[in-house]
Amino acid sequence: MIKNYIKIAWRNISRYKGNSMINIAGLAIGLTSVILIALFIQDELSYDQSFKDADQIYRVNIEGKMGDNAFYAGYTPPPAGKALMDNFPEVESYTRIYRPKTDVLESEIDGKQRIFNEENIFAVDSNFLQVLSYPLAKGDLKTCLSLPNSIIITAKTAEKYFGDEDPIGKTLSYGKDKKPFQVTGVLEDLTSLPASVKFDMLMPIGNFGDVKYFNWSWVWLNVATYVKLTEKAAQDPNIIKRLESKFPAMMRVQATSAFDRIGQPYDEFLKKGGKWDLHLQPLTEIHLHSSEITSSISEQNDIKNLYIFSIIAFFIILLACVNFMNLATAQSFKRSKEIGIRKVLGSLRAQLIKQFLTEAALYTSIAAVLAIILVVLCLPYFNQLSGKTIVFLAIFHHWIWLIIIGLIVFTAFFSGIYPAFYLTSFNPVQVLKGGKNVNAKGGFIRNGLVVFQFSIAIILVICTIVVYSQLKYTQSKDLGFDKDNLLVISNTEKLGNSEETFKQQLLALPEVQHASISTNIFSRTSFGDFYVPEAINANENIAKDLTLGSYLVDDEFIPSLDLKIIKGRAFDASFNDSLSVVINEAAAKQIGWKDPIGRMIRYPGGNNESYKVIGVLKDFNFESLHSSIVPFALFSKSSKSYDTGTSLITIKLKAGNPKVAIQTIKTKWEAYQPGVPFEYSFLDEDLNTAYQADERMAGLFNVFTFLSIFVACLGLFGLVAFSAQQRTKEIGVRKVLGASISGIVKMLSYDFIKLVLVALVIASPVAWYAMHKWLEDFAYRISIEWWVFVLAGMLAVVIAFATVSYQAIKAALANPIKSLRTE
Repeated sequence: MIKNYIKIAWRNISRYKGNSMINIAGLAIGLTSVILIALFIQDELSYDQSFKDADQIYRVNIEGKMGDNAFYAGYTPPPAGKALMDNFPEVESYTRIYRPKTDVLESEIDGKQRIFNEENIFAVDSNFLQVLSYPLAKGDLKTCLSLPNSIIITAKTAEKYFGDEDPIGKTLSYGKDKKPFQVTGVLEDLTSLPASVKFDMLMPIGNFGDVKYFNWSWVWLNVATYVKLTEKAAQDPNIIKRLESKFPAMMRVQATSAFDRIGQPYDEFLKKGGKWDLHLQPLTEIHLHSSEITSSISEQNDIKNLYIFSIIAFFIILLACVNFMNLATAQSFKRSKEIGIRKVLGSLRAQLIKQFLTEAALYTSIAAVLAIILVVLCLPYFNQLSGKTIVFLAIFHHWIWLIIIGLIVFTAFFSGIYPAFYLTSFNPVQVLKGGKNVNAKGGFIRNGLVVFQFSIAIILVICTIVVYSQLKYTQSKDLGFDKDNLLVISNTEKLGNSEETFKQQLLALPEVQHASISTNIFSRTSFGDFYVPEAINANENIAKDLTLGSYLVDDEFIPSLDLKIIKGRAFDASFNDSLSVVINEAAAKQIGWKDPIGRMIRYPGGNNESYKVIGVLKDFNFESLHSSIVPFALFSKSSKSYDTGTSLITIKLKAGNPKVAIQTIKTKWEAYQPGVPFEYSFLDEDLNTAYQADERMAGLFNVFTFLSIFVACLGLFGLVAFSAQQRTKEIGVRKVLGASISGIVKMLSYDFIKLVLVALVIASPVAWYAMHKWLEDFAYRISIEWWVFVLAGMLAVVIAFATVSYQAIKAALANPIKSLRTE
């Protein structure tokens, strides 16, 4: 019987070729979209799952608040891990990660040097690979990081430095001093490994003096700490909750001396509303549940993006199913006599329902095979768009296959169930007498489905317009400084005492307008610490605590970036500004000074120096527009207020072709530092990298919006074709009576365009709410204007009209004699 159902289904597919092609194309596009999104989601959900005992490993985060500044970060003070293990038996072990500054590594093969700047080096504890089981291809897992001069590299890095030679036992020279490190292990390539922490090299953390020096500190937050809990503790959320509840008491004991040392008594700090709390975050949740947690070490996404793409996938497959249902019910007039004869000859309704469901299953199976072929063809482009490295073999993951099989079953059943019951409900006597237009029964439902399809398509169009408008706004908004033609040269601390001389040589170039030395630049990290604004008298109501991000800069920094001084002055070589500071408006406002000029800020974390405020900068966005402007300061480089170990030169180029200037600067660099690769970037490009994830989301959104519109239009195309076919004689009569081609096109188009306008009314509030929630992630955002909905509506109408008009014009141009000749 099943064989017979399949045979009849295949005959019907072959008989109605146009309808079949539309159905298969719509279902194939829908299934392709869902499979690609499923692969994307599967990759995101698999982050950190492959580590041994992943469910026992937690990252230690810190939640802090000082004054009005609050933060949540994936960092800890250096001694946090040891303190947790010593104080709580639930903590089995710990390991730490420190990210040092970019530095030079060098190897020598066959007498030739290979020198590269490396920024993806992590310094770790010796047990790092035992806690986090990254795949080690060569070396001893237990001892490869035990020696101070050991270094672990990835297979990709090994090829870069040593070619085809075995890297084990070979030497890499590190830094300006060319300190030798011996390769003791090689990790497998981590490019496609779904891990929230990725790197090119690992070195023992003991090699870095910063970590050693700040081992006393509970306020120096530059180390990521991971702890491994006992199996019993990890399996019981209540134990973890009780464990976290003990952390504040431990912090009060451990952090008191450190806070005293920076002039912030810990008890007083807490009484003033301060917060310095440790929290545990499961390793497997870091990648997708850290949107509010700051970290420059881990690769983080937002679980909300997965929800969004899951909804899009569901809607696209739903659109394809609706197409099938619509076209099947529209075709009912043609198949009504077939059904009537079958019923008269004794076919039961249940048999007919099985027949139509078999047809739907056959359509879906053909579409599924086509979809898998499309996935193979599209995967490289999808990876490029999404920033992934998904391989086709991922489709053989057991639950991906379950999704594909489930999709086939769901799609076949959902798309076939309504047509099956609808078509088999016809009265055979009425059908065979021809006294009733059975197709009219489904008109209302078909119209509703068309409205549903275009509602989804319009929602996605509106969302796409808003996402792109926000991204355009982020790239064009006045950030409070001039970001154009700014060339940033990294690693200039390697110039040592020659850095100033090098800068002066750059200033002498005709292509250079300004050149400035600073410890860092916007789009990158800043140095953050606690400061104490000083009051003139006890009655003055000013903030007692202040957290400032800051750079050490020279006199050229403010003019190089065209920062606006609204009060006071900038740094000036004619003054001794070693104990001067320039703050932004946000800092002045938070402190509460009416006139900041001449007021003092004390830095307990240094040598308890006090700095005089000489200027106030107009607020500027030195971070992405996801974040609001926070208190920020510039200290003179001559102050040596702190030492970050990093330096760079920012060059303001004159308008024109920058290639000549870059080549000249490179030549000068090589004269000073022949053994250090010349690295540069443009500030505007660096700033745009902060929105890379948003741009990828926008790109994916754009593709899936296009596909949803295309699928909706496929269905509309088929419906208009059937509508025109049904009204063949009516069109013939109208033409004989003098109706124009444009009048007939208008008549056939009007009903469908009306449905699109109804869809616009339904879609607009839904899209507004969705985008309003999405925009909340940006501190600075666009407002959703009325024209967005008008534009989306116009696009939908134009697309629908273009889809309808082809069939409408074709019907209007048909010879009326042929349509009226036959009964």
